[in-house]
Amino acid sequence: MQQQVVKKDRRMFSSSDDNAMMKQVVGTHSPDGRDVHLEPILNVIEETLYRAIPASIDGVVKGTLDGHIDAPVGEEKAVFSSFEDIDGIPDGLAHLIHKIACEFSCKCSGGADAHASTMAILNMLSSYTWEAKVVISLGAFAVNFGEFWLVAQLFATNPLAKSVALLKQLPNIIQHYKSLKPRFDAINNLIKAILDVTKCIIDFKNLPYQYLQDDTPPKSTALTHIPTAVYWSIKSMVACVSQLTSLLGMNYEYITATSEAWELSSLAHKVQNIHEHLKSLLLLCMKNIEEKQHDEYYLMLVRIFDVSHLDNLKILKALFCAKDDIHPLLDGSSKTRVNVDVLRKKTVLLLISDLDISHEEILVLTQIYKDSRIQPGLQYEVVWVPIVDDLMAWNDIHQHKLEQLQSMMTWHMLHHPTLLEPAVIKYVKKVWHFEKKPILVALDPQGRVTSLNALHMVWIWRNDAYPFTSMKEEALWKDESWTLDLLVDSIDRYILHWIAEEKYICLYGGDDLEWIRKFTTIAMNIARTAGIPLEMVYVGKSGTKERIRKITTTISEEKLSHTWPDPTYVWYFWTRLESMLHSKMQQGKRFEDDPIMKEVMTMMSFDGSDQGWALICRGSSEMARAGADLALTSLNEYDNWEGDAQQNGFVPALKTYLALKHTPQHCTRLILPGVGGGMPDEVVCSECGRTMEKFFMFRCCTD
Repeated sequence: MQQQVVKKDRRMFSSSDDNAMMKQVVGTHSPDGRDVHLEPILNVIEETLYRAIPASIDGVVKGTLDGHIDAPVGEEKAVFSSFEDIDGIPDGLAHLIHKIACEFSCKCSGGADAHASTMAILNMLSSYTWEAKVVISLGAFAVNFGEFWLVAQLFATNPLAKSVALLKQLPNIIQHYKSLKPRFDAINNLIKAILDVTKCIIDFKNLPYQYLQDDTPPKSTALTHIPTAVYWSIKSMVACVSQLTSLLGMNYEYITATSEAWELSSLAHKVQNIHEHLKSLLLLCMKNIEEKQHDEYYLMLVRIFDVSHLDNLKILKALFCAKDDIHPLLDGSSKTRVNVDVLRKKTVLLLISDLDISHEEILVLTQIYKDSRIQPGLQYEVVWVPIVDDLMAWNDIHQHKLEQLQSMMTWHMLHHPTLLEPAVIKYVKKVWHFEKKPILVALDPQGRVTSLNALHMVWIWRNDAYPFTSMKEEALWKDESWTLDLLVDSIDRYILHWIAEEKYICLYGGDDLEWIRKFTTIAMNIARTAGIPLEMVYVGKSGTKERIRKITTTISEEKLSHTWPDPTYVWYFWTRLESMLHSKMQQGKRFEDDPIMKEVMTMMSFDGSDQGWALICRGSSEMARAGADLALTSLNEYDNWEGDAQQNGFVPALKTYLALKHTPQHCTRLILPGVGGGMPDEVVCSECGRTMEKFFMFRCCTD
């Protein structure tokens, strides 16, 4: 954008004639440091011009109120109130406006050179700033333009106005208004362009100096062009007044000429181009200022999280109340807007995600949150913080998705993503390592971060992870060992009963339906042969929802084994395994030293392969597992280890035979979803123990 503005800059302001003329213009400039409060004056000028422009000639002829454009009553009061606050226009300035108005009306009516008239006005305004020059000139122009149309609008109803109109021969203009419409339209368009340029010049004056100094591009570039913008704006005012005064007393043939309208249109095009160029520079300035303000806000966030606080309110207000919205949150149960005060001195879990957070995540977290409401001593609240990178592209589809997600949630949530400062989003990404997958940042009652991502703890231990600190996580792992209870948790209540009944349980997965048919058939046959009570459960494969749903339906129809009909169970099973691995990684555990981590990586390696796998256990801790081919081969060769099974038990014998048959010529792959920037530098293969080669995979749709 910067390069495009520079190129346009060269095209618009590079002619030698313009350069020579602008030397004259700049030569008139000798400001004495006086400061004029311009905005209230400009508001009255704008009110005057808009009320003067007729909406229809019928209203002017009949003297009705629809003869001009009315501003709303409230806006009108605000305009005059702001004007009165500065005690109107100072006497010296009022006199100057009168003099310039006379310059307009006298010089223009004699057909004087427009450039000379413009230079004369600039000389009269030499001691004022550029923005003051254009506003004062516009005020003088508004007096002329307003008086012209005031007489015209009151002609039909006010005797004095009618007398003045007759002396100025205005009835002739009103009579031929339709023929003159192109010229009046051209004047109105030019006035709008002048107003746009004037406002833009004042916007440059109001840019906060502490963020962007006058000698810093692109502001410095704009300041070099403002004299040009002022010159052409005043010259355009001269042209408008000249057109109006030329109508007085002229015959019909002259006033219907179109060359004058063309001249005004040409000027309007020139002034509009100047405005577009200045506007593009202004946008660049505002972007630079916003970036500096965001950096300032970001550093404030860094500091505020490094300081101790009595409660969490200061932290929460810094995150959610930067837009001065006193009710930035939505209560999930009542769906009413609430203040962050409702979270004061509570443990707060910030659920940070984009709008693509899965329904499974919401459903499981909803159940966990619901359970917490009936458990004594759990003083925590969840707040969903939706992160949307490109809010400029926000549309009805995004809004519908936001409202749909909010309707599913029972906890607190940010009312809208626009309430987040860009600096907050930067902090969440840079310091809390949010990328794509949801994270759950835990804040204690004083606002201190106790976990950059407590989501792993929540998935593994649910509400037992309260208060979601790293110390609590470490303590929970000390009480764990690799068991079927840890692997399945409360996902399937039947499995917990089977464990208590000392039944043999087989979990298997993958998406190869032919292998599933072969494996389930041979497994049930061997169980009958061995005389063991075997229960088989299909746990699917991570990510492939639709395919797993179809396979689950087939398994149920063919009565091959038990299944989890709800896809949320399958999702939760694999998500918990991922969470175990990430939790261990966050604690700095190594594959070689941690038995649980080794087993989790083995399970995830099975899932990452293109084949099936099986895990057979008795009770909770007696386990044997293998990939598709090895599991099927070992069961087919049951005769080779049947004696060992009868003597030492089915699972220990199977585990021994699997170890004998295992030849890691072809190892496996491990897919680790990136969560919170916790990707390890090195991962060891669970099959052969060698360091795995690292690849990058970008995956969107997992079906």
